[in-house]
Amino acid sequence: MRNETVFRAIEAARTLILAAERHIWNHPETGYREWKTHAYLKAQIEALGVATHTFDHIPASIAVQSAKDGRDRVFKPIPGFWADFETGRPGPRLAIFGELDALLIPTHPECDRETGAVHACGHNAQCAALLGVAAGLSAPGALDGLSGSIRLIAVPAEEFVERDFRKAMRDDGVIRYGGGKQELLWRGVLDDVDLAFMVHTKDGEARIATNPGSNGFIATKHVFLGKAAHAGAQPHAGVNALYAANLAINAANALRETFQDNLHVRFHPIIASGGSSSNVIPERVVVDSSVRAATLDAAIEVNRKINRAFAGAAAAMGCRLEVHDLNGYAPRRNDAALNDLFHEVAADLFGAGCTRQRTSWSTGCSDMGDVSCVMPATNAYAGGAGGHGHGSDFRIDDPEIACVGSAEMQAEAALRLLSDDAALARKIVAEGKPACMTIAEYLRLADSIDFDGEVVDYAPDGRIVLLPARADRP
Repeated sequence: MRNETVFRAIEAARTLILAAERHIWNHPETGYREWKTHAYLKAQIEALGVATHTFDHIPASIAVQSAKDGRDRVFKPIPGFWADFETGRPGPRLAIFGELDALLIPTHPECDRETGAVHACGHNAQCAALLGVAAGLSAPGALDGLSGSIRLIAVPAEEFVERDFRKAMRDDGVIRYGGGKQELLWRGVLDDVDLAFMVHTKDGEARIATNPGSNGFIATKHVFLGKAAHAGAQPHAGVNALYAANLAINAANALRETFQDNLHVRFHPIIASGGSSSNVIPERVVVDSSVRAATLDAAIEVNRKINRAFAGAAAAMGCRLEVHDLNGYAPRRNDAALNDLFHEVAADLFGAGCTRQRTSWSTGCSDMGDVSCVMPATNAYAGGAGGHGHGSDFRIDDPEIACVGSAEMQAEAALRLLSDDAALARKIVAEGKPACMTIAEYLRLADSIDFDGEVVDYAPDGRIVLLPARADRP
């Protein structure tokens, strides 16, 4: 039986929820830049009488544990915030995420004309739904009979874009990780959280859809360094970095038959910088890509092969090669019991036949995967969108489903998890099988993936030495 107090509160906030979806759609910002979205959503939730906390201020109870794991107690400000709803009775803490950031698609007809940003992944609807959940949970009596607590989190930077901007933020000490949820793991915001979910927006008529999980990835950048020369008069005096990059991509393509089908490997390079002028032998060429796979071990192994192929191609042309590997996102393992809960909730609220349980693995990536490494978690999908995700035709077709209906499902799922002395949440926490690790172990693994350095050495005696991209991974 649904909690009528909560549902009446969400229905009463319907106009507020739908207005939030439009406002955030009309003011898109990319990751770690979402200050306007942050201020708007924070003010809307605080207007409900809910206290919020920003990520540069960590409560003492969390900071103490963070310090034990070697993390600083003081962090520089980033967009986003969280709000806690305490039942006053002991039990698990559930985290519910909403993502703040947009994509860069300058061909989208409704993008920001100055920046090219647009919410072509539906995060605007996520934020509106999060506001609806806050409205429901803040109603008087909403938490009666529950145990444990609920933490709503407006998180930045899920889309892994603008890598150079994020690297500059890392170099300046503003952030440590490229993904927002990774950063929250570092900052201690999830130290006292036991399980988590979020509901993404997706095309299709299903009220809710789930899948087993999705790929993780390593972000890669290869910088080929040759020698400039006049392309017409003295090409023999140059070292062509573009040809080296072309050879490298072909060498990587020759590896594809070694990628095992069940590991869902993807490698998709682009030449981000290919030279300065057609009459100059290209001296510096940059290839950006990602290595995606269903396991971190597979991503690391394939990335090692790619780096070796690129180093060999650089050596063949006499180029130097810089390798810049950056930890992307871990593979996401959706908790089956949480998936089942969302199907039950949607069927009870909106009738049989409104759910879709996919059995296929997703080859996209999300920093919800990093959360799933350390606790039972799922990323479900609510309908209501149209067009193609990350495409120039993406839109919210039915905000009632994408925002209001999503808020109702999330609130009901939270209530069922924490009712009856949080019996279901306790069971999921006890039986859930995260990928491996404590947060401290996860952070050490994430850090081990990063690498910056040259990998081709030309010895004075003419020998060419291909150096490993990691000392511990020959």
